[in-house]
Amino acid sequence: MEERTLLTNKALNYTLDRLAFEVYEQHVDFSNLALISIQPRGLPLGKRIVEKLSALVPDQKILHGALDVTFYRDDFRRREEVLVPSATDLDFSIEGKEIILIDDVLFTGRTVRSAMDALLDYGRPKNVELLTLIDRRFSRELPVQPDYTGRIVDVVKAERVKVEWTDDDSNNRVILFSSDQ
Repeated sequence: MEERTLLTNKALNYTLDRLAFEVYEQHVDFSNLALISIQPRGLPLGKRIVEKLSALVPDQKILHGALDVTFYRDDFRRREEVLVPSATDLDFSIEGKEIILIDDVLFTGRTVRSAMDALLDYGRPKNVELLTLIDRRFSRELPVQPDYTGRIVDVVKAERVKVEWTDDDSNNRVILFSSDQ
C-alpha cells in the first residue's frame, strides 16, 4: 500500500486551531491547568497547541511540560533493543492541577496508561484529560478515550499513522502507510 495523506499542512493547521479553541472553551481560566506532552511524539503537538493557546489568551500563563513513559510501559522489558528514555520536564507541581495529556496518535491506549502511571509519581492531579491528534478508535486494547480529538481514523492493524512535523511548520502532514513498507 502506498502512503496516503490524511491531513495536509493546511488541514492540520485548521485542526490544531480547532483543538486549541476546544481546550479554551473548556478551560477559560488557565490558572490551574497544565498541558503535559507524552514524550517523544506528543511534544511537537503540545508545543503547537501551547503556541495557539498563548495567542488566544496572551495574558495567561500556560504551563507545559513533557513526560517520559519509557520505564512505565508494560512492554519495556520485552523489547530486544536498548531503550533510551527521553527527558521528563515538569518544572511545576501537578498536585491538584487540571492536566491535559497530549499525544499524537492514540492506538492501543497503552502509552496513555503508562503516562497516567508516570504522572502519579509526580503528584495527584485534580483531573486528567486526553488530547490526541489522531484517534485510531478500532485498535484500542484498553478503555481509553480522548477528550479532544483532531481526527478519527479507521485503519487495520497492518497500517500505520505517522505525523510529520517540519521545524518551520511549512510542510506538516499526517500520513497513513502500510507497516510492510
